[in-house]
Amino acid sequence: MLSAAIGGRTPGMGTINHQAMARSKGKILVVDDNAGIRSALRILLPMHFSGVEIIPSPGELMTKVEIFRPDAVLLDMNFNRDINTGNEGLYWLSELKSRFPDIQVVLFTAYADISLAVEGMKRGAADFIVKPWENDKLIKVLEDACSRHGSQTKANPRPDNGPDMFWGSGPLMSEIRKTVEKIAPTDASILVTGENGTGKDVLAREIHRLSGRSGKPMVSVDLGAVPESLFESELFGHAKGAYTDARSDFAGKFEQAHGSTLFLDEIGNIPPYLQSKLLRVLQDRTVTRVGDTKAVTVDIRLICATNMDLRRMVRESRFREDLFYRINTVHIHLPPLRERKDEIRSLAGLFLEKYARRYRRRVSSISREAMDMLESCPWKGNIRELQNCIEKAVILSEGETIDAKDLTLTCTDRGMQENGADIHEAVVIQSAEEDTLEMIEEKAIRSAMKKYNGNMSLVAKALDISRPTLYNKLRKYNI
Repeated sequence: MLSAAIGGRTPGMGTINHQAMARSKGKILVVDDNAGIRSALRILLPMHFSGVEIIPSPGELMTKVEIFRPDAVLLDMNFNRDINTGNEGLYWLSELKSRFPDIQVVLFTAYADISLAVEGMKRGAADFIVKPWENDKLIKVLEDACSRHGSQTKANPRPDNGPDMFWGSGPLMSEIRKTVEKIAPTDASILVTGENGTGKDVLAREIHRLSGRSGKPMVSVDLGAVPESLFESELFGHAKGAYTDARSDFAGKFEQAHGSTLFLDEIGNIPPYLQSKLLRVLQDRTVTRVGDTKAVTVDIRLICATNMDLRRMVRESRFREDLFYRINTVHIHLPPLRERKDEIRSLAGLFLEKYARRYRRRVSSISREAMDMLESCPWKGNIRELQNCIEKAVILSEGETIDAKDLTLTCTDRGMQENGADIHEAVVIQSAEEDTLEMIEEKAIRSAMKKYNGNMSLVAKALDISRPTLYNKLRKYNI
């Protein structure tokens, strides 16, 4: 292994360029649970970087970053933890960028999936590497990441806090804008509802921006992505030694949001037995870290969001009525994109400009035929689906204009029209063929992924399975 890694080819990993053996000043932290990969990188990376640390689990990631202060983190995408985000790596990427926005993260994935790579880069990843890797490419990507870390640290840039609010000119959004301008300066708790992809998180950031708390960053939590076992620790913090991986004191999201806005996304996903803990904190405005006895006062402005019908959940005893009224001083409902189609052209132009700049592409316009296709789609995934469509088109386009062939639209597929077959019909169609059950399942999942443009929430809902189950099946079928 040693001679292969230094002098020639490690199977599946490419060769090392001996002209590039001079070490850079960058510091690399690797997180990967594969012992063979850790061994190979322990030989390869120290030849090129001044500092290298390698750990097998993300459980100690934050503590290691605090101590080692790397320029770049090479982060594996899959570990043996039940993180409900579509991929464990995306969860830890978000945590890293939230707490250490200047550190560059390179994703390490075994699946050459453009949707996964795009999602990672949307969440702040500098780049990604597909396994098995080529040594020269891996070193180049990590060196570029270290260089960006150095230049960003010197320039002290403002972190990217997500897209700006797009109001459009339609009557529905105009009324919502008037409401937001009235309530933003207050500390009233706000509940934002709407279908997936309508921009609930963007609206929350806009409310925070217009508030008196905008001097501090808004703290966001995707409650659908927090495992039940980590719920209290994530929100309320923990004391050192509270559990196995608690190697230092940790301030939870409520403490982090002190003096600012706390955005709890997917509030409807909280199990009933945990709702009482959240209600108590909201009533008392104090938190007690797990493993501690001292109560800490917190001053937050609360914004919650959900795509669920909370009133119906209250009637069905799945959501506490007292918690519902505690978070619902003001209710704002975001309409789906199909009810404001006059905004599609402007939104597409904004996304085109944004991603052409981000990915350094020359593309600067959308053809008439492509725009007609965009405006004819029902956009069941709403603004997020449109955004993903334009982002992929920018990445895949080869010229200066996005043409119809560059668009990955599922709304024009036969049998997938707005009033056409859903995923269950796809299962029936495939069952007519003499396929195995696994083949039918794989085809159904692929059809749903295509139909909903990779929107995991919509795919899981269409298939009537949980998101963790969906992610396991995606890995199983290498989708």
